Amino acid sequence: MNDTIVLYPALGSGHLMSMIELGKLILTHHPLFSIKILILTPPTKNTNTNKDTLSPQEQYIVNVSATFPSINFHYIPPISFSTTLPTHLLTLEVSHKSNHHVHNILNSISKTTNFKGIILDFLTYSASQVTTNLEIPTYFYYTSGATILSTFLYFPTIHQKATKPIKDLHMPLKIPGLPKNFSTDDYPDEAKDSESKGCKILLDSAKTMRECAGIIVNTFDAIEEKAIKGLNEGVCVPDGTTPSIFCIGPLITSSYGGDENGCLIWLDSQPSQSVVFLSFGSMGRFSKAQLNEIAIGLEKSEQRFLWIVRSESNLEELSLDDLLPEGFLERTKEKGMVVRNWAPQDAILSHESVGGFVTHCGWNSVLEAICEGVPMIAWPLYAEQRLNKMILVEEMKVALELNGSKKGFVSGNELGERVKELMESEKGKEIRETILKMKTSAKEAKGGGGSSLVDLKRLGDSWREHASLTSLSPNSPLVFA
Repeated sequence: MNDTIVLYPALGSGHLMSMIELGKLILTHHPLFSIKILILTPPTKNTNTNKDTLSPQEQYIVNVSATFPSINFHYIPPISFSTTLPTHLLTLEVSHKSNHHVHNILNSISKTTNFKGIILDFLTYSASQVTTNLEIPTYFYYTSGATILSTFLYFPTIHQKATKPIKDLHMPLKIPGLPKNFSTDDYPDEAKDSESKGCKILLDSAKTMRECAGIIVNTFDAIEEKAIKGLNEGVCVPDGTTPSIFCIGPLITSSYGGDENGCLIWLDSQPSQSVVFLSFGSMGRFSKAQLNEIAIGLEKSEQRFLWIVRSESNLEELSLDDLLPEGFLERTKEKGMVVRNWAPQDAILSHESVGGFVTHCGWNSVLEAICEGVPMIAWPLYAEQRLNKMILVEEMKVALELNGSKKGFVSGNELGERVKELMESEKGKEIRETILKMKTSAKEAKGGGGSSLVDLKRLGDSWREHASLTSLSPNSPLVFA
């Protein structure tokens, strides 16, 4: 029977595609393995979708299937229920209610293959109920960095020690192994209220991760050396044992989807490192008022720009002319390009003409910018992105900060000033030099003898040794929603 690793990513392109890239990486170094990837189905689907046209995500999966025949995708049947969590936490509910499907799929797979392990996302952690029952070694893939993982593993300890809810503290939190104190104000909103459903689920996820066979992290030593050292020393789990940590990054999603809007062709006509790229992830959607301020800021900056616009869902029927200030597109047509909803981000960031990146601080986007040596302006929107911003600005020193993002609204004046500062000032030049050094380090991490390659070998060794769940009891009851 084939040796098989099962991957179970969360909903959302950032989690899904990063997990698929992990599968590809495993196969590259362990070609005899078989990779099976479980794909969750959102509880509701857009009925207006043109079924004759594949979405960029669907096209990506088709390409992976054709290129890597040892990767098989298993689609978990859809379920209907009333959701109670925000969109970026939807997986927590969907995966929990899909456990009976996961049990059936894994049970079927186990009859025909030699299970080496399953790799969960922290948002699909509830499947550990199933994997424990089936005695499958369970790992986690953390799609953010080592610093954020440290805060997540320490999360149960914070709650145990806290004398009042985090939302009422408004103070620095010292987390073992991290060089800087985190402000409680930068904590994800759903983690601040200990009585909320989201907080209780995240706390449960953190406790589950503490007990797994190993945690794979999309990072590398050169950019998070202190945090990685703390994780390996176990200081983030003071009342228990930290699982083995495997830092195998940077894992970057390969190119997918087309360039129907002609972004790359437009970039070909622009001077070297002259264009600021603005993109905020698949869930980074803005109000008409905020879009207007972004437009004002770009115009005031007098810089060339490529802007991917995602508006709030109730504004999607409006044209760009209706969404943006009157005459903006005409006035900026010689210097700027604005497109709706999607563009090939990795290809854009690797283009010679791009010299800056305004980002929501999603970790995948951060790693893409580092790997291409593109300096950033940090505009965090949700989840752990405010913490990522702090790392980029204060620790790595590869980004400028937008102060308005703390209050949820960035003025055109501030955005324009930061864009001009990044592209023209001495500080912007220093940031560029710093991130270019990180670009070199990223290549070295994945090269011969590099830290990420060493950790990937350790991970493979743990599977060959038939790693077992030492902290989870196989007699734990299997509970389905």
